[in-house]
Amino acid sequence: MSTQSWELPTDPLRVAAVQAEAVPGDLAGNAATAARTVTAAGAEGAAVAVLPELFLPAYHPDTLRADPAGTDLAADHAGRVDDPRLDPLRLAARDARVVVVVGAAVRHPDGRRACSALLVDRTGQVTCGYDKQHLCGPDERELFVPGRRGATLLVDGWRLGLGVCYDGCFPEHGRAAADDGAHGYLCPAAYRDGSQHRRDLYYPARALENTMYVVFANPVGGPPPWRFNGGAAVYDPEGRPLRRAPDHGTAIVVASCEPAVLAEVRAAHPMLADRLPDQGTDRATVGDLTG
Repeated sequence: MSTQSWELPTDPLRVAAVQAEAVPGDLAGNAATAARTVTAAGAEGAAVAVLPELFLPAYHPDTLRADPAGTDLAADHAGRVDDPRLDPLRLAARDARVVVVVGAAVRHPDGRRACSALLVDRTGQVTCGYDKQHLCGPDERELFVPGRRGATLLVDGWRLGLGVCYDGCFPEHGRAAADDGAHGYLCPAAYRDGSQHRRDLYYPARALENTMYVVFANPVGGPPPWRFNGGAAVYDPEGRPLRRAPDHGTAIVVASCEPAVLAEVRAAHPMLADRLPDQGTDRATVGDLTG
């Protein structure tokens, strides 16, 4: 479905991208850290806060492998997650009136273990919103099962596509969100030191090519080789950083997503409307110029 069939939102939406250090295996402690950042984001007027990939157990494959019982959260058949270790985060989201997107390892009733984006709504209810579809590298492929479908979150008239880290490296993933009418794309991620160049290219590109806002959250610190490089950011629909955090240290960047800017950019750069159907499927070799 083309985004042109969806109405634009009418009111601005304040969003926060969070970077912080998570302690491997300390789910309760990491939930408390997340709660503090959500409270701070709410104090700056954020309606949505995005935290990094696997932030609740920490992105640390050896710990995830050794202690699945301690690092996983169980979801029921409706996707609800009820775990007392999340109480500080639930209360922070409720009290600050902030919708939270945060990475977790989720065990589904059929036994699947997924690298997921949890949603904490303004009442404090926790659900599994999205399971990462593109698993990155042998550790993730050993630990997790890929997600089965994309997901769009609705907040105050804004349609927000969900992706997790490596999903954002695939133009098709962001485009699928745009085709579902997304005005923005929320990306919990976990980029390690040395990947800054790719980190700073993928997500502005998803913003520009789909003329949508992108909220990118990334951890910092951690024990080598799992040391992460921050750079949390909010990108506008032309791929320009509205706010960007440094590569080190805890930070919360808050920016406003503006309906007028979205409308202006989509009018000036109508790639979504101009895209040809079945782009590139009918091709011909026009010549062999070797030799």
